Amino acid sequence: MQKEFGYARVSTVQQHEDRQVQALLEYGVEERNIIVDKESGKDFNRVGYLSLKENMLRRGDTLVISELDRLGRNKAMIKNELEWFKSEGIRVKILNVPTTLLNCEGQDWVLDMVSNILIEVMASVAEEERVKIHRRQEEGIAVAKAKGVVFGRPPISKPDNYEAVMALVDSGQLKSVEAMRELGVKKTTFYKLRQAYWQAAD
Repeated sequence: MQKEFGYARVSTVQQHEDRQVQALLEYGVEERNIIVDKESGKDFNRVGYLSLKENMLRRGDTLVISELDRLGRNKAMIKNELEWFKSEGIRVKILNVPTTLLNCEGQDWVLDMVSNILIEVMASVAEEERVKIHRRQEEGIAVAKAKGVVFGRPPISKPDNYEAVMALVDSGQLKSVEAMRELGVKKTTFYKLRQAYWQAAD
């Protein structure tokens, strides 16, 4: 029996997939057959998506997606995925590419041609948008760094007796466990402090 599955994707857990899911429901996909991923579209190594491909979809089934960029943002990878679905006998319907929704017996080649052109254009737009976002992020980081914004974890604060205790550890007069107690720090922090001490000594 042929089945119809829906796929929705948002890039982070903070984003909501409601709009995509609603579009799939309105098209007629059953809620139990809608798979959602909350992962980046940079590649296809996503739990829900891989489960669809490997465990759910069968020859003759249909995969429905609200928008092409929900599949992914890399044009070459999108085309490869669509080719894979085609070779497996799985139809892909993209709600914002209307020609992929049509049924036209005997004229499938025409629909395929038009759909391929639209997909090519939209995939290019999706990829360009991804490049723009990445470029804006890099520019924003560069501006922030120029203003003195520091990225990454804050440096470990050194206790007042740091130098004296580390000198005793370095000379073998104080064991690590005793040094942790003297400094009032946990094991992980102690070893980071010790590493910083050695690097400064070098």
